[in-house]
Amino acid sequence: MRLALDAPAKINLFLHVVGRRDDGYHLIDSAIAFAEVGDGLSVARDDGLSLAISGPFAGTLAGDPNDNLVLRAAHALRDAATVADGAMITLDKRLPVASGIGGGSADAAASLRLLAALWNVPEEVAARLAVGLGADVPVCLRSLPARVGGIGETIEILDPLPACGVVLANAGEGVSTPAVFAARSGGFSKAADWEPPSSYPELIDRLGATRNDLADAARAVSPVIGDVLAALEETPGCGVTRLSGSGGTCFGLYETAGAAASAAEALAAERPTWWVQATRFLETAPAIGKTVRSA
Repeated sequence: MRLALDAPAKINLFLHVVGRRDDGYHLIDSAIAFAEVGDGLSVARDDGLSLAISGPFAGTLAGDPNDNLVLRAAHALRDAATVADGAMITLDKRLPVASGIGGGSADAAASLRLLAALWNVPEEVAARLAVGLGADVPVCLRSLPARVGGIGETIEILDPLPACGVVLANAGEGVSTPAVFAARSGGFSKAADWEPPSSYPELIDRLGATRNDLADAARAVSPVIGDVLAALEETPGCGVTRLSGSGGTCFGLYETAGAAASAAEALAAERPTWWVQATRFLETAPAIGKTVRSA
């Protein structure tokens, strides 16, 4: 039997940098949602721990597989739970790498959830390991709308966002998060005055009072981000555009899924080398599914 789980893309609706700890880690205030698009993972029992990667962005993860966050999560869980079994992990890499939408973190979180189920490990063991694997892993483990603080470990689950359309766009240039933080200048922001919106117009209005504090630094590191934001702004019906995380994926919000689909189709035709996806916000976290393992 093989267990399977989607690893949805993370979208930072806003991201305020509110301070920095003595150890250099920055403190953030962010509202996060998850999209219906994402990577896919599956696991099956095996003697050792292995990872096979396929999908359109598999080539960008070439190199030592033991450096992959998915395998690091797997080894950490097996060690923490003193599990003797192994697993064969398969990753269908559909999201761009180093793109600000939590692909690696979502994959690690999905790996923790799947292997905890496969090895009968309590989920709280996986939750304890999450923050040590990466700042976005704890919220990706929940895959629900959330207000995130600290370095990512403080999580308040929010009500689902109003239904609307979303377009994600990435020009194909990986962006280093440490480089973006190093390029950031100026002081720190206050936490956002944010109340969960009950309608699409309210969502757009409240986002107007927030920002992504890493946007200017990300554009300095990867100037093409400015082109992506400008292209999204020109699409009909776009209510707001913003960079997600440290980049380089940007998003636009639209009143309906149909409007987002039309905008994504036009943008993809205009910029055929870009990764462009129309999607919607997830309302519930992905569930683990079971499939019969092929011979």
